[in-house]
Amino acid sequence: MGIDRFKARARQLREAQTSAEARLWLALMNRRLARWKFRRQHPIDRYIVDFVTLDGKLIIEVDGATHGSEAELARDSERPRVLELLGFHLVRVTNGDVYDVTAQVLI
Repeated sequence: MGIDRFKARARQLREAQTSAEARLWLALMNRRLARWKFRRQHPIDRYIVDFVTLDGKLIIEVDGATHGSEAELARDSERPRVLELLGFHLVRVTNGDVYDVTAQVLI
């Protein structure tokens, strides 16, 4: 995917965020979590991550129902390895976690 198409795809994902992503974004935006500046739907290497603080090297991925299929699980297994090799710590939460225990997700 060319860099322009990659950026356009990230923009599309921001515009079409899920309700769980929108809820988590409200808790992360404007440096609300430990004064870290988070970005949403941000390209890193060959991936677009849900939320990232570049200074903190922390990525938060919100997984919905589509992440349960075998194909998605196989694709998702490579993703953490690549991102961790780049120095990022990856945290995965489910939509249910965001809805039910938002405060614990943010700890």
